[in-house]
Amino acid sequence: MKLMLLVRSLNTGGTERQIISLAKGLNKKGNDITVSVFYPNGTLESELTGTGMKILSLGKKSRWDVFGFTFRLFRALKNEKPDVVYSFLVVPNLFLGIMKLFFPGIKMVWGVRASNVDFNQYDWLSRVTFKVSCWLSRFADLIIVNSNSGLEYHAVKGYPKNKMVVIPNGIDTDRFHPNSTARQIIRDEWGIAKDETLIGLVGRLDSMKDHKNFLRAASILLKRNNRSRFICVGEGPSQYKKELKDFCESLLLTHHVIWEGVRTDMCDVYNALDIVTLSSLSEGFPNVLGEAMACGIPCVATDAGDSEWILGNAGVVVPVKNPDALAEGWIVCLKDKTDKSLNGRLHIMENFSVNHLIQKTNDVICPNK
Repeated sequence: MKLMLLVRSLNTGGTERQIISLAKGLNKKGNDITVSVFYPNGTLESELTGTGMKILSLGKKSRWDVFGFTFRLFRALKNEKPDVVYSFLVVPNLFLGIMKLFFPGIKMVWGVRASNVDFNQYDWLSRVTFKVSCWLSRFADLIIVNSNSGLEYHAVKGYPKNKMVVIPNGIDTDRFHPNSTARQIIRDEWGIAKDETLIGLVGRLDSMKDHKNFLRAASILLKRNNRSRFICVGEGPSQYKKELKDFCESLLLTHHVIWEGVRTDMCDVYNALDIVTLSSLSEGFPNVLGEAMACGIPCVATDAGDSEWILGNAGVVVPVKNPDALAEGWIVCLKDKTDKSLNGRLHIMENFSVNHLIQKTNDVICPNK
């Protein structure tokens, strides 16, 4: 089967890592894989070097390079002649929906990786592209959603439910695993004492991640446990980062919170934490929970997206926008940390493995292969 994966870029990110794992796995199953990117030279492209897979740059010049890019995508499909094209996220899905009009014989598969999104947090173009995607979704042959919450949300918004299937993300448990040596090295780097509890939020600086909820909960916990430290791992717009730091200072948390930025050694980072937190307002399938659990780190998460499904009985789920509940969740989690650590890794290995992702995807994309 000749399969093309279509994505904006292969820069570091949760979706991009899933694409890398999927490309490698589908390639090993005998599929001829081409990864087409809007923008070239992503940091993860090197992971496909030597695999025999082709990386095809479509040379998108900017956000507004629409007509020229559409022609280049048309030409790529005409030249490559794939049996299936599998796109990821809203904008690539849109372009693929348009291409279905010109290439009715190619199986077009959309990848949807979000659930309930508050578009008031984003610009007008994001709102428009989503509305257009709801209309164009009828032209997709298959829509793969990585969360149950994402399927229900998009079905309500007009996506054809009869074309949708849920395939959860796959967590690489070889890459993400417990490592006590790395734990001590990273904690020393951050200046964390042995008797201090370190609670982390891993994710981009985005209003949907609700860092302010995390910081409010930190302020509450410190009144009960002053040996707690907190860290935010991830980057975002400079203005929003300043807003969060100012908010942190207003809560008198400046000396208790570390702002770390992007890290590439995420297995080591997870291992350095005592609890990983998801404080989001909205999610699809949050990889951070699965990766942390694979490392044996217990998690406390807001009831966003498929958090409860991912955690099983190996973590604590709390309501969104409720810092008191989040702080209480941390306390509960710390009391039975050992059990949740052991159960978490086993739960991920049994239910959310990379092998499951690859096999299920291969089955639905290439049912006759």
